[in-house]
Amino acid sequence: MLVTRQTLEDREARTLAPYATLSRASLGRLHPEPESVSRTAFQKDRDRVLHTEAFRRLEYKTQVFLNAQSDHYRTRLTHTLEVAQVARTAALALGLNETLAETIALAHDLGHPPFGHAGEAILNALMQGHGGFDHNAHTLRIVTELEDRYPDFAGLNLTRETLDGLAKHRPTSSGQHSLEAQLVNVADGLAYSAHDLDDGLQSGLISPGELRGLPLWQQLLGRLNLDTDSLNERDRRTVQRELLGWLISDLVAASHARIEAAGVQTPGDVTAQTENLICFGDGVSSGLAELGRFLQAGLYAHPVVLRQVAQAEHCLHGLWHAYLRRPGMLPPGAQARLAAGGLERTVCDHIAGMTDRYALEEYRNLHGVT
Repeated sequence: MLVTRQTLEDREARTLAPYATLSRASLGRLHPEPESVSRTAFQKDRDRVLHTEAFRRLEYKTQVFLNAQSDHYRTRLTHTLEVAQVARTAALALGLNETLAETIALAHDLGHPPFGHAGEAILNALMQGHGGFDHNAHTLRIVTELEDRYPDFAGLNLTRETLDGLAKHRPTSSGQHSLEAQLVNVADGLAYSAHDLDDGLQSGLISPGELRGLPLWQQLLGRLNLDTDSLNERDRRTVQRELLGWLISDLVAASHARIEAAGVQTPGDVTAQTENLICFGDGVSSGLAELGRFLQAGLYAHPVVLRQVAQAEHCLHGLWHAYLRRPGMLPPGAQARLAAGGLERTVCDHIAGMTDRYALEEYRNLHGVT
């Protein structure tokens, strides 16, 4: 049997929930172009994201720990794949458009600079007076302007639904974002809370005993009947697996209940809501907030991590000032954007696209450090 785009669109219409975003109902692209014969519009978006240079560079961008410290800690790429897995699983359970959710998830962190959130804060400080820097806004710049792959338009020419999902912190003209976009936003927080905790435990910067006062942790280990003061490698993996399963199940159940209570029947009903419909239950929501506060104090502010922040600050400041003094050192593609983008934004774009490894190497080359 030959499966065409029409076949796939018909399948969506038959099987998805009435409030899901259908690909055949897409509002289209900024630049009109023919759709694929064998892929839906959102599948085409997904494939375009996967083939970008920005996506490939995520492999060597920091999540919490610098890429060179271990082969087993999460990177920005593995975080992205984990978010996509959570979003797909929950989308299937809720009858949402799995492909749209996956596409938004795969693209949501394309705009992250080197050195994780520390790198973002440093670039934002350097760009004060020049528009600042925000990784979500930069993601949109990448997919609408900076990726240079097609002769007829800049960027990737993604559907408006995918672009709306990437503008997650900006209100839409019509109200709330789609359920698929809301889902990716929540899946992002779920994934980084769970895997940052796991990386913290694996690294030894967090000990199981330090987590004893967290209700979420106590409830989880109580379910598993594990020692709260020590975990071997297999136990740690079990905790990670069971935590993810518990959080996803709670997310699906609480979101379904809120969707049902809201009585939404169409995507238009979703955008007309006054609050998001994708959520955790109250107990898990408060537990995750408490875990987030613990990670902020116990992991992200740990001396080992703060030394990485200092290294990132030194590197990015050095690159920034070197390129501002001598823009001729920028690569040809960046120099071609100087007239339209201005010096500061062009330098920021170039640095934001670097991997951790390349940023450190470029810093050494520019400053004669061996």
